Parts: sequence; C-alpha cells; structure tokens
Amino acid sequence: MQQTRIDALQRMPIFGGIRADVLEFLLDASGMVTVEKDQYFFHEEDRAESMFVLEEGAVSVLKLWGGQQYVLRRLQRGDCFGEMALMDLFPRSASILAIEPCTAIELSTASFYKIYEKDLEQFALIQMNIGREVSRRLRVADQHLFRARMGAPYVEPVTPFPST
Repeated sequence: MQQTRIDALQRMPIFGGIRADVLEFLLDASGMVTVEKDQYFFHEEDRAESMFVLEEGAVSVLKLWGGQQYVLRRLQRGDCFGEMALMDLFPRSASILAIEPCTAIELSTASFYKIYEKDLEQFALIQMNIGREVSRRLRVADQHLFRARMGAPYVEPVTPFPST
C-alpha cells in the first residue's frame, strides 16, 4: 500500500520530481483521515497546520459570504487541498466539505519541516511545486474574476494535470 501511495504522490504536481525515499519518510510522519459524506475536513478561519491529499472521494471547496456557503470548486481523488497552510501559516481561507465518503493523507507542517532537516533540496522542490500549484489556482481565480467583471458566463476551470 505504501508504494501505491508513493506512486500516486509522484504523479501529482506538488510531488513531481520528489524521490521515493523522501515521500516514504513524509508518509511515515503523516496520518490518514476518513471523513463521511456531508462532514467537513475543516472550516474557513480554522487554524491551518496541514494539507490533505484526497485518496478516495470528492469534496467541495466552500466560501462563506453573507451567512451562506458558496461552492468555489470541486476536487476529487488525486487532488490536494490546504496546501496554502504550508506556505503562509494563515487560517484556512475556505471550508472543505466531503460530498462523498473520503479518505485522505494528512500531511502536517511539522512533517514537512522534518524533510527540511533531512533533505533541503527536496524540501525546496516541494515548496516550489506548491508555489506553482497555488499560482495555477490563482490564474484560474483571476480569470473567473475578470469574466465576472465583464459580465461573461461562468466557465468550469480546466485542470492542466488530470487526476488519476
């Protein structure tokens, strides 16, 4: 099972180019989380100390506005969320709701700092990969904002790296 998880992580943009031994080290320092349908992984403004890699299921990314939750996007098996916590250490910027039963790998900021101590080069590569993923998501958000300001209809975002 561990090798299957390592293979899946290496296919993800955030962990592309990361050696198997480093991912094994990271997985050994991480936990598994099961979240039932209609339950939350976390809520907007919660303290952020980890990111998640979705192994099974699907989630909605929700933003609170005027007392109501709005869906920003949906994520599925192979996607990750909460990665901003590893970069900026701010509270959660959105809520994550399981829309199907989910299983996810929870990767804590503490486990990433263990990689920093073990292999600085691999740590830096992960940080660069996270930065690229956040940048891709920002580009999509910018495009949606621009289209909304221009009165254009909503267009579903296209992911450059399909989930496996």
